[in-house]
Amino acid sequence: MSPPAEQVLEFPQVVAILRRYIASPLGAALLDQLHPLPDRAEAERELADVAEAMEWLRAAASDKPPVSFGGLHDLRPAAARLTIEGAALEPLDMFHLLDLLDRASEARLTLAASRLRFPRLAALADEIAEFRPLLRELSGKILPNGQLDDHASGALRRIRREIEQQKRAVLDSLERFVRAHSEEGSLQEEYVTIRNERLVVPVKISQKRRIDGVIHATSSTGHTLFVEPLETIELNNQLVRLAEEESREVHRILREMTERLAGYADAIRHAIDILARLEALFGRARFGVAYGAVIPAFSPAEAPRLRLRAARHPLLEDLLRRKGESAVPASLDMDAQHRVLVISGPNTGGKTVSLKTVGLLALMAQAGLPVPAGEAEFPWFDQVLADIGDAQSIQDSLSTFSAHVAALRGMIDSASDGSLVLLDELGAATDPQEGGALGVAVVDHFRQAGAFTLVSTHLPALKSYAAHTPGVLSASVGFDQETLAPTYQLSVGLPGQSAGLEIAQRLGLPPEIIDQARANLTRQDLEATALIRELHRRKDDYTASQALLEEERARLERRQKD
Repeated sequence: MSPPAEQVLEFPQVVAILRRYIASPLGAALLDQLHPLPDRAEAERELADVAEAMEWLRAAASDKPPVSFGGLHDLRPAAARLTIEGAALEPLDMFHLLDLLDRASEARLTLAASRLRFPRLAALADEIAEFRPLLRELSGKILPNGQLDDHASGALRRIRREIEQQKRAVLDSLERFVRAHSEEGSLQEEYVTIRNERLVVPVKISQKRRIDGVIHATSSTGHTLFVEPLETIELNNQLVRLAEEESREVHRILREMTERLAGYADAIRHAIDILARLEALFGRARFGVAYGAVIPAFSPAEAPRLRLRAARHPLLEDLLRRKGESAVPASLDMDAQHRVLVISGPNTGGKTVSLKTVGLLALMAQAGLPVPAGEAEFPWFDQVLADIGDAQSIQDSLSTFSAHVAALRGMIDSASDGSLVLLDELGAATDPQEGGALGVAVVDHFRQAGAFTLVSTHLPALKSYAAHTPGVLSASVGFDQETLAPTYQLSVGLPGQSAGLEIAQRLGLPPEIIDQARANLTRQDLEATALIRELHRRKDDYTASQALLEEERARLERRQKD
């Protein structure tokens, strides 16, 4: 799938929405690699896994996955260090790694217990090794702050007991020293502090000759010296020796624990990968449940079909949700005999959104993502080609029209019967007659190439082409003649009403300008507009009649039941 199509259709912005459902950097790193897949079978496997994850969430009646991913750290660098001879992991890395292995074991047990209902998730969890004996041996030795617990070894417990005893001895000695010198005014203040890892007392600089000891530091003002009295030097030396002994014992324990973990190095790396995959799967599933999404299907290669029911653009839906509104869904059907759809209708009516919705949902399906729709089926596309928006470039000296032609040239060269082609306002930004003629030629090229092609346009030539060419469907985006406002509803089967003069009148252009514009329209233009309007009126009447008939049918059924 071409990166330009992903950018044009805003696929990275969908990934940004998905990241809201990811709690750890592990899952986020995997999600950041998400792109449409090149292989259909791989995409179908991904979708099957996501389907089970969505079913898990629905069965649990919550958005809770089988294991908590919050607070998990990216421990791939720490896992890589396990293979280094003589290495010792940092205590915090060790603590977080043991926490990760504990959660991996929890996921393994939880999913294994649900194997009959969720066989794919259970099979994924089966790849996690058995870490419980290792966890029983190593857990509890490191505290959440990264310190080793006193009970990590008998030697460490003894050394720390001796350190506490030695600290009390040093403090007792210093307190005696402070009491002895407090009345003679040698001390700046009566307290004990630490400098250079030695217990010291603050002495006035003017009194330094009256105190026997080692000066370790001077205050920022220069008025105070921090002195280790002579009588506590040996006590402090012993305390330092014990601290060094403690450090050696901590390092020995960490080395020993690292060696035990190193025996599981490959299994640990794989467990990290599985947890990342599980979180990415459940992140996609949580998105799917939250957005009322479905698992898309891929039609057989010999009978390609593009079918959407109640499809919504996820970015538009996300925006409207925050405003307390909802997106207007779109539905359409295309197949091997009808591979081209020409959408027309008023400005701001949703033509571009319709194109983007189809293209983006196709990319999402091939990336293994659920799509916001009531039903979704796509052909497997080997590429998506999209020319949407104003491609004007000052830097490259391209006008809007020139830039669109340049984009079309590349699309024409590469399009095939495995392509999805999206063309927004084809033939615009130039003379309408020439633009229409060029647009018809371009669309017909893609039709003959067998590409599924969706085109938005205002041009009568393309509307006429859609009405008279086999295999080409017309569609319109809705427009309310009473309010002169778009309804954003996509209707396949009828060309759209541009309604430019009505909209201009509503926006306040003087009536004489509108009247002159209508007088400038040819009789053929007026007749075509009137015909399209009449067709839409008849369609609305038919829809209303169908609704009334459905109500009457339901009433008769209730009466018959009574």
